Amino acid sequence: MRTLRFAVAAAALLLLTGCSTAASDADPTATSDASASAEPQLEGELTVFAAASLKTAFDELATQFEAENPGVTVNPISYDGSSTLATQIIEGASVDVFASADEKNMQKVVDADLATDPELFATNVLTLVTPVGSPGGVTGPADLANADLTVVLCATEVPCGAASATLLENAGVTASVDSYEQNVTAVLTKVASGEADAGLVYITEAATTDEVETVDTEAADAVVNRYPIVALTGAPDSEVAAAFVAFVLSDTGRSVLSGLGFGAP
Repeated sequence: MRTLRFAVAAAALLLLTGCSTAASDADPTATSDASASAEPQLEGELTVFAAASLKTAFDELATQFEAENPGVTVNPISYDGSSTLATQIIEGASVDVFASADEKNMQKVVDADLATDPELFATNVLTLVTPVGSPGGVTGPADLANADLTVVLCATEVPCGAASATLLENAGVTASVDSYEQNVTAVLTKVASGEADAGLVYITEAATTDEVETVDTEAADAVVNRYPIVALTGAPDSEVAAAFVAFVLSDTGRSVLSGLGFGAP
């Protein structure tokens, strides 16, 4: 009887050992796969301040970033002139990422010890635009000196305004300006609505509507705006901020930007 019990126990032990070995041989990566699936996903909220000319691009990039990171919520992006956004950041706005349309306004944020090592991610150039049909008969930048036309430009403190001033100075044109706007979108809106006969906007901005016509703008390529981006040092969610910056700089980000007319940095 004792011999029978011993035999039964030995058989059971052998069966358990065999099952264990078989399981190990069948899936040697089971443990590593389980560990990999347990890796934490990116989670949090993202607040972005971006130049007005980036609206179409960054709305698309934000949507794609959220799709790739279901645990992240991108708050509605604040778009305005880069100088306005830089001032708000310096005055204490709670922001994770800042994307400027020029290096000058980004440098203000860096000089305030709120960011380090911004990276260039895009370039842009200006073009002259008129309402469809050009009722004012505008044929080039020289026409902006005509006091009988209604001309709108960006204010000189914002990137599109500084670029406009340089372009006109290079062309030897003293524009008769009726209105200075705080961002490039406002200039485009006035021209598209017929409130103005002409204005200077980025080529990417002109491409967002069929309510304006572009006019050959000689030497525009000589005045290039370079766009930097940075995760702020005091970002409320630094990990998510760094991930979004990396996404904008990635091949995916580059593809979105180039598809909308932005040049490479």
